[in-house]
Amino acid sequence: MEQYRGRSSELLAGAKARPGSIVRIVRDDGLTVEGTLMPRYALAGRDVIVVKLENGYNIGIRADRIVKLEVVGERRPRGHAGAPAPLAEPARGVDKRVYVVGTGGTIASRIDYETGAVKPYIEAEELIQAVPEATRYAEIYAGELMSVFSENMRPDLWEKIVDEVARRVREGYDGIIVAHGTDTMGYTAAALSFAFHRGLPVPVVLVGAQRSSDRPSSDAAFNFTAAVLTAARAPFAEVTVVMHGTLSDTYALAHRGTRVRKLHSSRRDAFQSVNTLPLARVWPLKGEIEMLRDDYRRRGESEGLIVENGFCRRVALIKYYPGMTREVIDMFIDNGFRGLVIEGTGFGHVSDDVIEGIRRATREGIPVVAATQTVFGRVNLRVYATGRKMLDAGVIPADDMLAETAYVKLSWALKRASDLEEVRRIMTTNLAGEIGERQSIRYYPQWYHGRL
Repeated sequence: MEQYRGRSSELLAGAKARPGSIVRIVRDDGLTVEGTLMPRYALAGRDVIVVKLENGYNIGIRADRIVKLEVVGERRPRGHAGAPAPLAEPARGVDKRVYVVGTGGTIASRIDYETGAVKPYIEAEELIQAVPEATRYAEIYAGELMSVFSENMRPDLWEKIVDEVARRVREGYDGIIVAHGTDTMGYTAAALSFAFHRGLPVPVVLVGAQRSSDRPSSDAAFNFTAAVLTAARAPFAEVTVVMHGTLSDTYALAHRGTRVRKLHSSRRDAFQSVNTLPLARVWPLKGEIEMLRDDYRRRGESEGLIVENGFCRRVALIKYYPGMTREVIDMFIDNGFRGLVIEGTGFGHVSDDVIEGIRRATREGIPVVAATQTVFGRVNLRVYATGRKMLDAGVIPADDMLAETAYVKLSWALKRASDLEEVRRIMTTNLAGEIGERQSIRYYPQWYHGRL
């Protein structure tokens, strides 16, 4: 019975209750509790039954004090991505339709009492029903495509997300939301950006949370409402990441999908645009979108949806470190990798020994892209002798692309290029706003130099 033992197991078996059942429990002092039966934390020592209350909090009730336990309902079964249905009545006058693609992550997580850890547990439908304020901006539909933490995201899963987003765009939704874990959200945003760079008629918004939905301090509701507002009303038709712009619930920022990085492990405003301004401020409590730049692709501007899906799995992202030798490069070559992105120091530099490994890679037709591990700024291999040696060895400079964006772009390019020169052309061409003009110091993180 999902880790329940002893008296707890007997009570649950007698009532034919299982995790997900809605149970009513009466304690020996007359206290009556009703809620969803949760799985039990495997390492817990005390014999208690764990119930999630309607307000989202979990409580444990000692089994030896329970005088009655009965099942009064069952949790609604998991929906299917292929059968969308409106999940809540929209506000009067709302005429926009938004589809939510659930992929998992903290925004769709709870404390799991089988392991004691946070894990994906909430379906996309449940998330929406828990945030009724979002229905002020759109009629919301949803389906669960997958349920994974973002560290388990892979290029083949990017392809599934691309296919699902394309399917929903073709069905005529006014915007698409992808609920995603935050740790690798930037990678998936970049993947979608390149897959749809030639034609996207509506916004595609990735959203997540830094704290799980059942925590009192969760940012899930604010972020999700901001994402719905963006998907329904934003004037742009681009792939963006929408997350908290400050520590408090004031505004969110809409970041271009190829320009955003998570720069803090736990802050609400962890996501920042790098080497550029965000596209917009989003005020979910006011229902307003404040554009911060005008070089965006307009909603409806594209003549139709154009999809270029497909990502190479044999690409590596390598961080250069003092003492690194060419054997690291040789290892990837010998194991059949088809492309490498190296985060070099400063302007993108690596040691002379590593340069010889790069030379071997390019000689064997394997593209090597140089990014910078400084995050802000850009690669420039024409300043010092080391950089010039790298260029001579065939390195492709990433300019001011984020290293993870360069990794995703190279993965995407290798599915389209027939030779090294074609890869170079794709990597050095600005396709989805990933390469920018030279910018000033004001594009450092907002908390370093004051707010926007």
